Amino acid sequence: MTILSGAQLVLPDRILAPGTLAIDGDRITDVREGSWSGRDARRSPVFAFHGHTIVPGFIDVHVHGLEGIDTLDGHDDSGRTAVAAMASRLPRYGVTAFCPTTVACAPDALRRVLESVAAARRPGRDLGAARVLPAHLESNFINPDFRGAQPAGCLRSPRQALSPIHQPSDGFQAAELLAEIVRAGADVGIVTVAPELDGGLDLVRWLIARGYRVSLGHSGATFEQALEAIAAGARQATHLFNRMPPLAHRAPGLAGAVLSSDEIAAEIICDGYHVHPALVRTAVTSKHPSRVMAITDGTALSGLAVGSRGSLGGQPIVAGESAALLADGTLAGSVCTMDRVFRMLVGPTRLPLVAAAALCATTAAREMGLEDLGVIAPGAIADLVVLDDRLSVVQTYVGGHLAYRRNEP
Repeated sequence: MTILSGAQLVLPDRILAPGTLAIDGDRITDVREGSWSGRDARRSPVFAFHGHTIVPGFIDVHVHGLEGIDTLDGHDDSGRTAVAAMASRLPRYGVTAFCPTTVACAPDALRRVLESVAAARRPGRDLGAARVLPAHLESNFINPDFRGAQPAGCLRSPRQALSPIHQPSDGFQAAELLAEIVRAGADVGIVTVAPELDGGLDLVRWLIARGYRVSLGHSGATFEQALEAIAAGARQATHLFNRMPPLAHRAPGLAGAVLSSDEIAAEIICDGYHVHPALVRTAVTSKHPSRVMAITDGTALSGLAVGSRGSLGGQPIVAGESAALLADGTLAGSVCTMDRVFRMLVGPTRLPLVAAAALCATTAAREMGLEDLGVIAPGAIADLVVLDDRLSVVQTYVGGHLAYRRNEP
């Protein structure tokens, strides 16, 4: 048993300060008010964390990479896949679970990354690594006018994807992408789709019928088109406000549909740059913390210095002051990490700790069907982050195992 004592514990509905929690195996077995004074302290490691805050482990459902690694990279010098390398590095930023996220790519590249996701999700995972959740395919089925940094040459029509594969031609056929998704099965979790495209609604229904979670994004959908997609079963919005028409008082569009629909949960990039903190707060107030997921949209440049260079799906990117950029200056994702996201929510966004923990952990866990994750409660899996008085990561636990400790290799 491991005891974490004296910190303020961020529970689903309140702050317990000071509080103590006990971990036995991979589970939280006890949560109580006050500091530890048990008689068997000599037999159990006790960490005294007075002046600290303990929150559920962060869950990032939209992250392309970090520290020079992109999900679509191959293997590193040690033979690890990009997904496995990401998993090993994310706990230092408080992340205990994540969805490896791809940009639009060719079927062979998609197969490779989904095979690496499958390998990382098999039993016997690295105890010092973040949990690898089913992949998020930001995907080939988005609106070219709202593609942002997505490779234009890889975009395909939903209508063609649902048609039979014909004789080979230049490039690849859209139906090949769906074949790879079916081949991967449960290792694909989320697929981003622009529902206004020809065949878009049919693709939404096709994916949902096979158990995939559809996220609406990179889309110029009208308010009515978005509501139709939500009625068809779409349950997520990809980085709300980014790569969709601005919210207008006479044409609310996709953003307005997401804000006004309880059925759909919204990702928001909470780095303080992609979306102004005031608008993040407005969205949370409109939808409630239980319907908003804070994400990084992190790239291979996350965690690196300004001016660093990397790639996003094979495209060169550079770290600017506030975001990752293509060579032509196009915004190409974030350079943020989840610990910075949490600080942004509690600081400039002015959210209470309980709401910030919901955005960074609890909501994503519930939306992804991870019933035992994302909360501090007896019986929950012990995925936890210990933060100091500046909300910087001190320790990260994954399944009760100490996966990261500051100032240690």
